[in-house]
Amino acid sequence: MTTLLHLDSAVFPQGSASREVTATFVKTWLEQHPDGQVVYRDLAANPLPHLDAAAAAAGAEDPLRSELAAELEAADAVLIGAPMYNFSIPSTLKAWLDQVIIVGRNVGPDSPVAGTPITVVASRGGSYAPGTPREDSEFVQNYLQKLLTSMFGAEVDFIVPELTLAHSQPAMAELIPLAEASRARAFTEATEKAKALAARLAA
Repeated sequence: MTTLLHLDSAVFPQGSASREVTATFVKTWLEQHPDGQVVYRDLAANPLPHLDAAAAAAGAEDPLRSELAAELEAADAVLIGAPMYNFSIPSTLKAWLDQVIIVGRNVGPDSPVAGTPITVVASRGGSYAPGTPREDSEFVQNYLQKLLTSMFGAEVDFIVPELTLAHSQPAMAELIPLAEASRARAFTEATEKAKALAARLAA
């Protein structure tokens, strides 16, 4: 039996691009693994406390931090919904990262998370792709790629639904076709990546 750890962090429970794409990934995953387990945390609905001095000093001895680390370490794969808010990740996701990263337990070359495939759905209202005017403001993929690989040695992959505000912002109306294409591509990637990952882990 395989276990998928699924984290959502978008503040809106409905109409969230990242939530819709992660839901497609999970649906496909469960179709491949009907007896598999999905451990789910909605970090927006049930936010974790920010790391404080007591928890930082306690490290792996802190009950909450130990629980979160155990969930991560037990997962065969991880799925993270990470919408871009103010050029960065939601504070609730940052709180999870601060709590779950524990030096002496899961950080470094011998991390129990090393090699774990982590799929990040990094949605954003505009486009921050290479060659776009806002390329230099892309701090979600760059940050998570660096953190998850350097801290855990994880294998990180991204699905990027972009231009999600095109339908609601008149100034972006001409970008609607590109937004729809990006949305369709994200759902296709979620399905394909979930199938490929399920097959790989079952092998």
